[in-house]
Amino acid sequence: MNISCGIVGLPNVGKSTLFNALTKKSVPAENYPFCTIDPSVGIIAVPDERLEKLNEFSKSKKKVPAVIEFVDIAGLVKGASKGEGKGNEFLRNIRECDAIAQVVRIFDDPKILHVEAEIDPLRDIQIINLELILKDLETVSKRLGNLEKDLKRGDKEAVLEASALGKVLKALENEKMAITVFEELDEKEKPFVINTQLLTSKPILYVLNKKAGGKNLDEINDERFQKLIKFFEENNAKYVLVDANIENELKEFEGEEKESFRKELGADSDGVGNLIISSYELLGLETFFTTGEDETRGWTIKKNSTAPEAGRAIHNDFKEKFIRAEVIPWDTLLQIGSYASAREKGLLRTEGKEYIVKDGDVVEFRI
Repeated sequence: MNISCGIVGLPNVGKSTLFNALTKKSVPAENYPFCTIDPSVGIIAVPDERLEKLNEFSKSKKKVPAVIEFVDIAGLVKGASKGEGKGNEFLRNIRECDAIAQVVRIFDDPKILHVEAEIDPLRDIQIINLELILKDLETVSKRLGNLEKDLKRGDKEAVLEASALGKVLKALENEKMAITVFEELDEKEKPFVINTQLLTSKPILYVLNKKAGGKNLDEINDERFQKLIKFFEENNAKYVLVDANIENELKEFEGEEKESFRKELGADSDGVGNLIISSYELLGLETFFTTGEDETRGWTIKKNSTAPEAGRAIHNDFKEKFIRAEVIPWDTLLQIGSYASAREKGLLRTEGKEYIVKDGDVVEFRI
């Protein structure tokens, strides 16, 4: 499953530094706007201790984690929706992603330039979100104009689409994101909005970038940070705290050594790990496993996937040729000690086409 999360933000907020930390792959991250012209893509392993334990259990020759794709997109500025600062190109890159990780700087440092001269994270968010809204306004207005002939003919599909986009247009005109309208749409209207691929219909995870030893707004409980948290609460928005610079410095280390250095450098938690997991959850994803002597692997699926739909993660034929699946929760398998014991005690279940695969299931498909 190819699911991507676009890393966006104003110039010089730490996007490329964060991407470097995520991918262990070097991309330009110099201290000036528009350093990143073309998006860079990284396939990132989702941290999961269950995979490690299942790998040890099966003594597998190979271990393959579930993954999520991150795209490093160059900085947006005011006027991006009108083409300022390579705006059209950047907005097109965002459109191709499934979700947005919006990096917001919450530290003061006069040595690191800010495109708006001073630090104000809520203002930065409003700048970016407004540019996304303005671009969507243009897209929706153009599409409604193209529907006029079909509406005059009384085309039923056009009427449904115009109804759905009309609701979205009203929200955008009030500077609200398209995603806020989804609950107002009926099931017949939703596909029209989804197919329009609006920028503001994508879920957003706000990534608050700190700096160890710097003047971090959360640590001094600055009024600017209080306003930011109020915005998150009012909009039911998700956010994580990350020190992108420290995470980038630690990218070559693993395990206990990494945690030891992280504490020495003044970081409280695994910011990158939290970001990856939060992005995975934001996209409504979960993991099932296959495990054996040859390989233990985590497979990415959408929540509420049926067994045949989950099987497609392995191969498209698994959906069409599905017969049944043998399923057991990962922790139950480890506790019982073997497939044979699980089968004897009735813990290894046989499930059919209607079974909804659960996060952490170990599955063997029969086709």
